[in-house]
Amino acid sequence: MLNRMIVANLRRRPVRSLVSIVAVAIEVVLILMIVGLTNGMVNDQHNRIEGIGADVVVHAGGGSEITALSGNTMPLKLAGVFAKVPGVAAVAGSSVGIASGIETVAGVNMPQFDAVSGGFRFLKGGPFHPGTQEVIVDDLQAASQHLSPGSTMTILGQPFTVTGIFEHGMGSRMAIDLDVLDRLVGSPGKAAVFWIKLKDPHNPAPVVDALKTMAPNENVQAIGDYLSLFTSSGISPALPIFQKVMVGIAVVIGFLVIFLSLYTTVLERTREIGILKSLGASKGYIVQAVLRESEFLTVLGIVAGTILAYLLWRALGHAYPTLTIEMTWQWVGWSALIAVISSLVGALYPAAKAAAQDPIAALAYE
Repeated sequence: MLNRMIVANLRRRPVRSLVSIVAVAIEVVLILMIVGLTNGMVNDQHNRIEGIGADVVVHAGGGSEITALSGNTMPLKLAGVFAKVPGVAAVAGSSVGIASGIETVAGVNMPQFDAVSGGFRFLKGGPFHPGTQEVIVDDLQAASQHLSPGSTMTILGQPFTVTGIFEHGMGSRMAIDLDVLDRLVGSPGKAAVFWIKLKDPHNPAPVVDALKTMAPNENVQAIGDYLSLFTSSGISPALPIFQKVMVGIAVVIGFLVIFLSLYTTVLERTREIGILKSLGASKGYIVQAVLRESEFLTVLGIVAGTILAYLLWRALGHAYPTLTIEMTWQWVGWSALIAVISSLVGALYPAAKAAAQDPIAALAYE
């Protein structure tokens, strides 16, 4: 009986019900998209570094561990020095440049990089030729810019010919010859990072200690320790704050809309509430009716928001292949729980106000 009354009430006020459902849906979409974008960006960086296959990483000291990769400050000749350390199997120096906007291009020595990583897995075409203005791109970058072998793209203001498209997950999305990049960015003979492959990857400590002695001013880390820095706070201290602020805004939206919707509903149904109380309905019954209405709206909003977030995720993934968004069932559950709590909190005062109505005064209400 109670559920039928709630459904009838919602049908009598379709616009208000729809607005409440949309508000909860927006709350869910905001949470899933903001968290998905930040986590996706962080995990994408993590997976691409892990995909290189190095066991130890050496990068410039000073600044944060992550942003250090944006500066080419270490002499490339250190590669030969590091290669002589007992336990080292291969060393590859790499430089970094800003291709356009926030996109980076890696400068690599192909034979060295292949020795560390096992080589790029080409889906089309093949590697660039040393000393030439040729570039290889991963499949996501190629899809984003509609590139294929033979295409021309501009990097650092210079035309480059695409020679191959490789499977994503191997460091940077674009790679050119190391010497060519160093010349273009004005840092000849310099590297931003050294990737090191060990003969015994399960025991990196002796090699790490030896490298720290040889390069005391640089950061030397086992790859596991380095990858542990790829968190929201590791990439940028502002990211966790941004996440919390946006989730907070989403919660406030859900709270206010449910509060206003149910508050005005209670005012409009004052006479109905009076009739129910005169027929013997208890305060608990009235509170239950209001809260259940809130729950019903919230469930519909959660379902709508999850479906909308999924469609938006697929649409953005199709339009922007390099934009990594993660949607997980864990965060679907968290967003649903947050929406339920904010909606219940928003419904408490209207429910209490409805339960406190004097039946005689309510029956006389016009």
